[in-house]
Amino acid sequence: MTAVSYQVERGIATITLDSPANRNALSAAVRTGLADALAAARADDGVRAVVLTGAGTVFCAGADLKEVGSGEPVTGPGIPEILAAILDLPKPVIAKLNGPARAGGLGIVAACDIAVAPDDVTFAFTEVRIGVVPAMIAVVCRPRMAPRALSRYFLTGETFSAADAVESGLITACAPRAELDGLVDGMLDGLRRAEPKAVGRTKALVEELAGMDRAEAFTMAERLSMEFFASPEAAEGRLSFFEKRPPKWAL
Repeated sequence: MTAVSYQVERGIATITLDSPANRNALSAAVRTGLADALAAARADDGVRAVVLTGAGTVFCAGADLKEVGSGEPVTGPGIPEILAAILDLPKPVIAKLNGPARAGGLGIVAACDIAVAPDDVTFAFTEVRIGVVPAMIAVVCRPRMAPRALSRYFLTGETFSAADAVESGLITACAPRAELDGLVDGMLDGLRRAEPKAVGRTKALVEELAGMDRAEAFTMAERLSMEFFASPEAAEGRLSFFEKRPPKWAL
């Protein structure tokens, strides 16, 4: 049995953390399976976007504490490698939570471009309550979350709601469980209609702009805009608009 499942349908790769017996904790098997699935999605030109979800009642409980405490050497890809693979994937990644997320699982959520959850799930950065520091996931959570909320939840380890997670910036949206599939399907429909190269470059642009001053950002943005407006894909996009038909890349 695999700890992570992978399937592709209509241009969307669904990656499922499939280790419900240990609450989809980030064991070596889960980390390895997740890294392999992300690599497969990256290599497949037919994949437009990724949905990352979990099997069972919990999305991800964070580190596998039994494995960490076993004294055995750490094997498989590390958490930084997993988070970087999500961030650097030139395709959007949507975290579709099936249940609560804790500790390192929130790093996975924060690394994704979009994150949605049922409105009844809860979140917690539990690291400080077991005497450790949320160090690695702070790298991805800090840019997403409002500073006051980040400090509160990091320092107290308290449980917070899906609505609180939306307000803090950790997740994009929450909805009743019965409406979650429709919410995600609407996003996926938009991604299927979007031109893949433009989507990938837009994802990278958001990260690049964060490290630039305004003058540098405008210079780079003007060059990038001209490059894409002159592309064959943009020509097809304009033609399809005027001809009132879907562009050739739409699925």
